Amino acid sequence: MRDVLGELLHQLRLERIEERIFRGQSQDLGWGVVFGGQVLGQALSAAAQTVPAERHVHSMHAYFLRQGNARAPIVYEVEVARDGSSFTTRRVVAVQHGQPIFILNASFQAEEAGYDHAEPAPLDVPGPEGLLSEQQLAEQVVDQIPEPLRVMALADRPIEIRPVTKWNLLKPTKLPPRRQLWYRAAARLPDDPAVHRYLLAYASDFNFLPTAMMPHGVSWVTPGMQVASLDHAMWFHRPFRFDEWLLYDVESPSASGARGLVLGRFYTRAGELVASVAQEGLMRNRELRKTG
Repeated sequence: MRDVLGELLHQLRLERIEERIFRGQSQDLGWGVVFGGQVLGQALSAAAQTVPAERHVHSMHAYFLRQGNARAPIVYEVEVARDGSSFTTRRVVAVQHGQPIFILNASFQAEEAGYDHAEPAPLDVPGPEGLLSEQQLAEQVVDQIPEPLRVMALADRPIEIRPVTKWNLLKPTKLPPRRQLWYRAAARLPDDPAVHRYLLAYASDFNFLPTAMMPHGVSWVTPGMQVASLDHAMWFHRPFRFDEWLLYDVESPSASGARGLVLGRFYTRAGELVASVAQEGLMRNRELRKTG
């Protein structure tokens, strides 16, 4: 059996080719282009490898500039923006074929005591037990999945995702712009906290922007739709393990100007808020542009 999680972890570790310069390969998910979450995870990994181990990322802000080619390597160039007494800041530029495709700014901090409060987890959310994974849900409608998407939908995945909120991207109906899903790595992970953080950054891009399409009854496979991540921000609040279930609570407060805004929170089974995410993405309907 193919070890897709092991492959992903190897790709996220990167190859060091020079001081603060790294090279990464891509895991083709069947789209031909690089998955945005992969570039997020690899760029964060590159930044973390230039920071003292006792300092952990607490925030990251990124822009997606160009589509990446999944069949070509990506070079990550890390710039030392600041090495302070409390915080360390890094800027990472991902380059492919001589052009920047992605920019990340990340801030790291040593553990420090302080005031503590958090938004509580949503109530009455079913646990992951008894819920079907996305792969199992795809197997139930395999005859309805177009051939180009079938291999991708049924392939083994490094992250197990069990939706609480069902949504059919092949036949989308109008629903409120909020989803809840359970996430965890497909196998046991190393104890290094940095691994759990850059893997969560990778996973945070799954099922995110589509939430903004739900009230409009379209999905990224709807004919005429052009969908892409534009930016991505993430804040890490508390320690967690990503080989244990985390609830991803996602909502979209706004869509306008062919862009959708989505916000997400990751909670442990105990209801502890461990990370917050925000993204704005392109959700352009070319058919509307023709008639507008």
